[in-house]
Amino acid sequence: MSILIPSGTVNDQLHRDALAVLQPGFVGTTPPDWIRRHLAAGLGSVALFGRNVTDTAQLAELTAALRAENPDILVAIDEEGGDVTRLETGSGSSWPGNLALGAVDDPALTRDVARELGRALAACGVNYNWAPSADVNSNPGNPVIGVRSFGADPELCARHTAAWVEGLQSVGVAACAKHFPGHGDTAVDSHHGLPVVDVDVDLLRSRDLVPFKAAIAAGAKAVMTAHIMVPVLDPSLPATLSKAVLSGLLRARPEDGGLGYDGLIVTDAIEMGAIADTYGTSEGTLLALEAGADAICVGGEHADEETVLQLHDAIVAAVRSGRLSEERLADAADRVRRLGSWARIEAQGERREPDLSIGLQAARRALRVVRAPGRPVAPVTDRPYVASFSPQANVAVGDETPWGVAGMLAARLPGTRTENFGPADATPEQLDALVARVLAGAQDRRLVLMVRDTHRHDWMAAALHRLVTARPDALVVEMGVPQAAPVGALHIATHGAARVCGLAAVEVLTGQPQIAS
Repeated sequence: MSILIPSGTVNDQLHRDALAVLQPGFVGTTPPDWIRRHLAAGLGSVALFGRNVTDTAQLAELTAALRAENPDILVAIDEEGGDVTRLETGSGSSWPGNLALGAVDDPALTRDVARELGRALAACGVNYNWAPSADVNSNPGNPVIGVRSFGADPELCARHTAAWVEGLQSVGVAACAKHFPGHGDTAVDSHHGLPVVDVDVDLLRSRDLVPFKAAIAAGAKAVMTAHIMVPVLDPSLPATLSKAVLSGLLRARPEDGGLGYDGLIVTDAIEMGAIADTYGTSEGTLLALEAGADAICVGGEHADEETVLQLHDAIVAAVRSGRLSEERLADAADRVRRLGSWARIEAQGERREPDLSIGLQAARRALRVVRAPGRPVAPVTDRPYVASFSPQANVAVGDETPWGVAGMLAARLPGTRTENFGPADATPEQLDALVARVLAGAQDRRLVLMVRDTHRHDWMAAALHRLVTARPDALVVEMGVPQAAPVGALHIATHGAARVCGLAAVEVLTGQPQIAS
């Protein structure tokens, strides 16, 4: 294990710069001693995840303790709202995600949601958010973006990306548009493998880059790279590690064919499979810095001091060997510190409590309700049976956050019965037994079928088809991308699985009148 050189020595600036470009996570709801020591030694950022948050008061105490070591610290979090929440991991988000906002297509509403979410973050001392996702979800089978995108139309994604950036930064929280140059047309989750986006330059510029241009025009303080191969830009290296992508496209002036971005470039988590399994975290870190990245996100999985020291030592050794120029590292570290200074100054402004009603208003407006022709549907007023079909969650969303309507229905209608089913319950061999089990469990109760991304899961689609055929009066709630055709006596598409999206759906199921938004 490396021992950091004490401050005041000749080489101290090199060590401080090497720490400044790292954005590590840690375990615990209070800062561990090693984080405090490295903040004092030059660490410029930390990353928070659901494991670091129990409630807002605890989070505010945690960030105050971090800031006591470095007033200009960037406290980062991955708080997209919707399906990806760290503030409300245990309950589900108070804010609908991007797809819901895209479905409404009211940029003013998107700006309001991002502003109020930003106020919630700022109240807890968080000043840097790895959001929004600016990806165009052009591949309906995408396993990791989906509802995290505003939609499949580039211009729609662009106007809402810009509105989200403006709303968040209006309350002093730095926005980070991701995942450059666009993760929407992928069929592989980069947490596990290296996706390839094999398109020509014209399609890339007319589709994937459009929202990033809008984010830059809106003043986004940071852009996060994608761990994807884009052969037309670089046939050898993924975007995170590619000088052609980061320096030649994102940084280059518009007259030279670039986007002219001058803010902070941060990598997606360097320990994700797409990088770690191919290059290793240390080599990936060096290649990213050489390519033009300014900050290295690490610690979603490897949240320990050993990892930070390993990367710090690799950076220092690369500078000393001449592989990484001292000027490049100093420039990257300076960008981190400038953003930290901006955030500190912004935090001195007036603070207001977030208006939580905005999130529910947006979720209500995002609902798409389809009723079967000629089949009146009465409200659910007594103990329904809820069958929930849950696909395996991707790493970004995680499996800690509850989703759906079962708990909310049970709270309103005591005696509600709930059963959960996964892929193993709906294999061809098990499908008959699953259908029989649901029908026997429901008996004469109202049947509510809860699904998520039906179009992506054959097992789910088969179970849903069989059950709706047997019970045409079934009520269906789709909480993912509503790509499949609506089925059931009543079909509600929420465009995401945030808690408020579930609450809006329950209002429809139970006949509770919606409040004008």
